[in-house]
Amino acid sequence: MGFDSQVWQVRGGDEPVGEILIDDADFPWLSGHFTAGPGYDVVRELFARELALAERDDDGHWEEWERVYDEIRRRVSLVSPDGPVPEFLLHIEGDRAWFRWSDKPFDD
Repeated sequence: MGFDSQVWQVRGGDEPVGEILIDDADFPWLSGHFTAGPGYDVVRELFARELALAERDDDGHWEEWERVYDEIRRRVSLVSPDGPVPEFLLHIEGDRAWFRWSDKPFDD
């Protein structure tokens, strides 16, 4: 099954955070146009901080990245056209989003 033109949802509780219209699939990553919803302003800075930390290359920043990403995971969920996905790694920058996901929970 192709992913092009699928719409994936980012949700924050009951409020839509945004939608991702898939336009590129490069396994294991999907990416697409991100349209912010009413709940995005609450998590916008978290996503900016997460991406800045992911792009750094110095000692100790991964522990900080994990704390920030844990907060993102606490606040948002990712929903495929088939329903919620239990595990995902999602980046949002401007009107672009890219992510990978698993349909099974990761082991801690």
